[in-house]
Amino acid sequence: MMEDDSNEKDRKKRVLNRPVAVALAVAILGVLAMLIVDHGAWNRPQVQTAEVATYKTTGEAARAVGARVSPTEPKPAIEPEPPGPKPIHPANTAPP
Repeated sequence: MMEDDSNEKDRKKRVLNRPVAVALAVAILGVLAMLIVDHGAWNRPQVQTAEVATYKTTGEAARAVGARVSPTEPKPAIEPEPPGPKPIHPANTAPP
């Protein structure tokens, strides 16, 4: 006597599809929430004062008060190894 186990196979398919449906729903709701937060009516450009609009960079603000701004010297891409053996840490020998 053979029992019909097709009902069990259908149940396994439904059980496997449920987590996929939940994950898909969470992903869709997450994307919609991000779109609402990023493009909502409350996300408008901020009004800046004239002082902030005049000095857009730190360098411009520094020059405006009389500071001199100079770039740092660039380091070479590859620094040569110093000649001789590498230094080692001396042993910690405390006097008795």
